Amino acid sequence: MISNPATSAVNLITSAQIKAADAAHSIATFPVEKDEVGSTNFNSSDLFRPIISLKEAEIETSAAVKVLEADNKMKGSLFDAIA
Repeated sequence: MISNPATSAVNLITSAQIKAADAAHSIATFPVEKDEVGSTNFNSSDLFRPIISLKEAEIETSAAVKVLEADNKMKGSLFDAIA
């Protein structure tokens, strides 16, 4: 199946947004140190996965924007060739 690059880019941005929202929620609801409000079951290494997910979402969004830019450039080239 041939896919429109813009559709693929929008789908990638949407999935990255969901990934970032899930990671942000995990970080926001994570228990904190005993001297702060929260649980004493705090392990800073548990934050690695959501932080990495945020970075992945950033990279996926950046890639999607590059796909959109390339698609627009290609369409512009096609219009120039037709003219």
